[in-house]
Amino acid sequence: MWTYILRRILQAIPTLLVISFLIFSLLYLTPGDPVELIMGTEDQAISPEQRAFIEAEWGLDKPFVVRYLNFVLKAATGDLGTSYATNKPVFSSIMERYPATLRLAGCAMILALLISLPLGILAAIKHNSFVDSMATALATVGVSLPKFWFGLILLIFFSLKLNWLPSTATVTTVSEAGIWPFFKAVIMPASSLALGMAATQTRMIRSSMLDVLNQDYVRYARSKGLKEKAVIYGHALKNALIPVITVIGGEIGGMMGGAVVTESIFSWPGIGRLAVNSISKRDYPMIQGITLIMCISYMFVNLMIDVIYAWVDPRIRLE
Repeated sequence: MWTYILRRILQAIPTLLVISFLIFSLLYLTPGDPVELIMGTEDQAISPEQRAFIEAEWGLDKPFVVRYLNFVLKAATGDLGTSYATNKPVFSSIMERYPATLRLAGCAMILALLISLPLGILAAIKHNSFVDSMATALATVGVSLPKFWFGLILLIFFSLKLNWLPSTATVTTVSEAGIWPFFKAVIMPASSLALGMAATQTRMIRSSMLDVLNQDYVRYARSKGLKEKAVIYGHALKNALIPVITVIGGEIGGMMGGAVVTESIFSWPGIGRLAVNSISKRDYPMIQGITLIMCISYMFVNLMIDVIYAWVDPRIRLE
């Protein structure tokens, strides 16, 4: 197991290098004068002496290859550069916001599973019934609705019309004000993120359960006189979760991208909102760092999914 994990980590290094090169190259080719962005004087002339000083201090006078190699070497030690907008280290700025995004993503994933697991299992058990048709219809609607549109509808209805929930996230941790204020702050953005995930997972769980319920070992378990609940939850569900775990892993990674819009709508202070603010300010080092951290998070989730495979299904061996 540990050999497999180490090998996967080593395999991730070339991937990260390619990703970092693409990110660095795209931002390098993006229009705009970094010196003016650093000085905050886009509408004013900068003297040649000031420009030379800024370029030397920030390393902007060096060739592209040298700047990229310096970025990689510093990134390997946790130094992702300095923000043009705030003049603060990029890594520490991201880490200040990252826990808020993780809490939002975790709540969204829990909510999606609370909806999709019972709905998908019920649709499979009641195959070709009214319940199955309704679950399939709801899943189709959930996949079709854009996250930002659903988020705006929640905001207008529950915050502006009914005044039940806050329109902005004033509480992002339980320790700040307690469980109930945190729940009120997180339920709308988490629901907005969970909608598409719950719909996709419901369809996948239903399909996977239908396939497993027709297997010989399930029929054998029933022939022994086991109760239906024992057959469903003790034999069928665990094996049906293998493809579902794959979908969940991809959705967790994609959730980072979805959080960009959701956090902006609900003013959630995570890295998604930080990314939007950085793009509007053309803060290239911050955009670069956020994109790299998102890629690393996605790769880490994929590694964890592979490890979970072996726990869910003992027939799978990681070598």
